[in-house]
Amino acid sequence: MKRQWWDWGLAIASVGIFLTALGMVFLYAPREATMGEIQRIFYFHVASAWIGFFAFFVTFLTGVIYLITSQRRWDVLSLSSAEVGLAFITMTVITGSLWARPVWGTYWTWEPRLTISAVQWLLYVAYVMLRTSTLSQERVARFAAVYGIVAFVTVPLSWFAIRWWRTIHPEILSGGEMAITPRMLHTLLVSLAAFTALYVTLLRQRALLERDRDRLAALQARWVAEGDIGDV
Repeated sequence: MKRQWWDWGLAIASVGIFLTALGMVFLYAPREATMGEIQRIFYFHVASAWIGFFAFFVTFLTGVIYLITSQRRWDVLSLSSAEVGLAFITMTVITGSLWARPVWGTYWTWEPRLTISAVQWLLYVAYVMLRTSTLSQERVARFAAVYGIVAFVTVPLSWFAIRWWRTIHPEILSGGEMAITPRMLHTLLVSLAAFTALYVTLLRQRALLERDRDRLAALQARWVAEGDIGDV
């Protein structure tokens, strides 16, 4: 019962913060002078990117802990965060393309930042596919932990790409000062809070689903063993 109330409370809080963020995006944040209304997608694009990066960091960190402890709970958290993070990064790519079309005149261009984003997306799709391997659970978990640690290198590469190489991707920070107005910043911060709450909600539900799957597998194995004993 406590678990159910906690899950409902978390879900309701996530919805409330998200609705607040939506209201601020369309009613509180001012219209950007150059890009107009299309700039409002910025709040979803940046927030989903930040949370996607954070989710991959959680996968990186829990992968390290799993390699040290071999405890299944860290593997569950690593897998769950990678899958949720992939959903957020997919949103980042889609919203970025929608934003780029009217601003750059194209949905996609192979400049450094976007190229790294494409590689990152493919790497984590491959991570999810790796988790479906028919190898033993422990071997898959160890391979995935190492893979998640190595794949995380795309996060700092993506962050520093617009600073290290010539790129058309805009910076939020310009000359050490925010390139957005205070009301835009307030809206962005609330959007980040909304996406964070959504991430925590989805992460918890995905982890619970994986644990339920483990319990079901254990029950099936026990039933098979008891059936074999009965036949003998």
